[in-house]
Amino acid sequence: MDASDIRRIADLEDGHWWFRERRAILGRWLRKLDRAGVPAGVALDIGAAGGGNTRVLRRHGWRPIALEYSEQGAAVAAERGLTVLRGDATRLPAAAASVDLVTAFDIIEHIEDDGLATAEIQRVLRPGGTVLVTVPADMRLWSAHDVVSQHYRRYDRDGLIQVVTAAGLEIDELWSWNVLLRPAVVLSRRKSAGNALGPTSPLVNAALATVVTAERHLPLRSLPGVSLMLRAHRP
Repeated sequence: MDASDIRRIADLEDGHWWFRERRAILGRWLRKLDRAGVPAGVALDIGAAGGGNTRVLRRHGWRPIALEYSEQGAAVAAERGLTVLRGDATRLPAAAASVDLVTAFDIIEHIEDDGLATAEIQRVLRPGGTVLVTVPADMRLWSAHDVVSQHYRRYDRDGLIQVVTAAGLEIDELWSWNVLLRPAVVLSRRKSAGNALGPTSPLVNAALATVVTAERHLPLRSLPGVSLMLRAHRP
């Protein structure tokens, strides 16, 4: 993703249905950790871009650090008053066992050696620490969107399980997301020549938000979706 894409996405993410629901999912994850008695500590948001998810972490009482590789993304996150580090996900600028929570939302598909990135996540997590991961699902959905977004791959369940467990992490949950809209995504990306995330009309945005929000209440987690979501911990 180039600098102009990072600025564009940062400008639209507060109101866009896809980003809003993904932040809501992060908030539910964090509330679940709170109910389980996990104290809010240091969180590392890998590939934070403009810091949309980092702000969610902060609102829930965590002490988040936005880790961003690009100069533009780091600048946007800093403008939002966030603590920012520039760094590479395969060489995280953090000491071993120094982080309580890692978030990596749509990050490891951008990294050629995803095993090295997940090993780094395991290294910086304290024992018992949690990692929350989202990735694009299913190589059958590969399109120009993935090429322009500089993805190396989309994941199936077995592939994601393999790379996470090989790093020494134990999986707690794994499920599909954006199941109901998968047919619409397939059609739209066949026609698209670039990144499929962009501004939508208020009416369309509200309609898509309604559909994706409905997934919270439906038994769809095992069906094919557009994304996979995973929660794991360091033993």
